[in-house]
Amino acid sequence: MDIKSIGVIGAGQMGNGIAHVMALADYNVVLNDISQDNLDAAVARIEKNMARQVSRELITEEQKVDALGRIKTTVAQPEVGQTDLIIEAATENEEIKYKIFEGLLPHIQPHTILTSNTSSISITRLASRTDRPEKFMGFHFMNPVPLMKLVELIRGIATDEETYTACLGIVEKLGKTAASAEDFPAFIVNRILIPMINEACYTLYEGVGNVASIDNAMKLGANHPMGPLELADFIGLDTCLAIMNVLHDGLADTKYRPCPLLTKYVEAGWLGRKTKRGFYDYRGAEPVPTR
Repeated sequence: MDIKSIGVIGAGQMGNGIAHVMALADYNVVLNDISQDNLDAAVARIEKNMARQVSRELITEEQKVDALGRIKTTVAQPEVGQTDLIIEAATENEEIKYKIFEGLLPHIQPHTILTSNTSSISITRLASRTDRPEKFMGFHFMNPVPLMKLVELIRGIATDEETYTACLGIVEKLGKTAASAEDFPAFIVNRILIPMINEACYTLYEGVGNVASIDNAMKLGANHPMGPLELADFIGLDTCLAIMNVLHDGLADTKYRPCPLLTKYVEAGWLGRKTKRGFYDYRGAEPVPTR
């Protein structure tokens, strides 16, 4: 299948990153969100990130201008339906995703492939709420999308080979590497990463170490580029908690029980960098541990 146009639903951190890399790879992109302000902010961020790539000589000014010209924004879902492949990149909430796909169905073309950037939710279950489970799969990018080289491709129980091959071709055109995952809770990366973050939360909760000592221990003792609590703030504590709940509910194993301290931070609205407070306080010149 010759895919020329990509629809991206959700103009947040993941959605704008996906639009960024798709436009640089010569795809025509239709970026959709419920808010024009969100769309304007996304385009401004894409332009800023591409300018940084130009300054580092990763792309040329001409490539930047051409790529930005391939991005169209819209608050109307029907316009997204005219694309060859759609990537849903909305918040990690199953009911919201259902509503998005149900709203799309009357407007998509017979050949359109539907995908989700979900980091943990069942692809088979999402696909079952559409009219084309064989043309539905998980297309999970890592954050930040322009920098991270991996994309998880997750087949639902009904996903056909043509759909998988088409998505694999896109990953290769992006210059990224695909990891094929089976449709089990949290797939590969988050099945391993999020329980590690949750264990770091338990280590803090039980007083084994404070925020700084835990992060420094993993950075210097395990050669991780970021400590687990710093990484949790970057991902968003609400997203980490949502994935832990998917693991706990989907696998029914007590080892995936979310740490009560992680739950408490989310209840407080301390979600990490995006709210200026999480395991670190970002309101000053330098991040300061909150415990």
